[in-house]
Amino acid sequence: MELRTLRYFVAVAEELHFGRAATRLHMSQPPLSRAIKQLETEVGAALFDRSSAGVTLTPVGAVLLDEARSLLDRADRVRVRVAAAAGSATLTVGILGDSTDPGASRMARAYHRQHPRVEVRIREADLTDPTCGLHAGSVDVALTRGPFDETGLTVRVLRADPVGALLRADDPLARHSSLELTDLADRRWFLFPEGTDPAWQSYWNGGEPREGPVVRAVQECRHAVLWNGTVGMTLLNHEPAAGLTVVPLIDMPPSRVVVAWNEGDTNPLIRSFVQTAITAYHD
Repeated sequence: MELRTLRYFVAVAEELHFGRAATRLHMSQPPLSRAIKQLETEVGAALFDRSSAGVTLTPVGAVLLDEARSLLDRADRVRVRVAAAAGSATLTVGILGDSTDPGASRMARAYHRQHPRVEVRIREADLTDPTCGLHAGSVDVALTRGPFDETGLTVRVLRADPVGALLRADDPLARHSSLELTDLADRRWFLFPEGTDPAWQSYWNGGEPREGPVVRAVQECRHAVLWNGTVGMTLLNHEPAAGLTVVPLIDMPPSRVVVAWNEGDTNPLIRSFVQTAITAYHD
């Protein structure tokens, strides 16, 4: 069995759909189907039950999936160790600026334990680039927040955090136990610069066009509220600075923490990073 064929098999087993698996693997469906048929011939048993209702794993396929994942993970670790020994193992990670997320701290410790000889280079991005350099090609993987243009990217949600309105402590609305977006309709909001991802801008403006001062960083957002009485959104679990408060917004969807990377990138360091992130953010 070739590792490449096992990767094909794992993709089909996880997607349970040959078309989606082919898209994920950046190949057409006919050669993928032929590869799986050849693998079934080598194994001497069917790996999938194919019917009009869809594709399901056979008992033999379920066993092979478990073993294939272990083999591929081992192969990835070998590649990483060899690259590290040669002094060529580096991973560039994009992170949104001013992040104090404990999940990120747990992840950094766990990743270093797994790959002590890998050099991790951090690129801190401001609020104008939620992909933290992915679309620009300046990072390998991003630990960030959605939503943003996911064209050409693979994105996994790690956690969802509730949000609230960031207000001056002496703002009349600060006395409320909760707010709705309509309560803030006539207020000035902080905005991101022209050219910022539209989906990102729309989310942090509550889905409506707004007027207000332009900001690029978290601290600038806070100062816009403190100095100008501007309103905006922030995470409920962020401790507000002196003179500010956060009131829950009950009609806003939570902010998603995500890990994202370029579609089709098979760098084992990225795969390990993603798995470490999933574990760290669910602890």
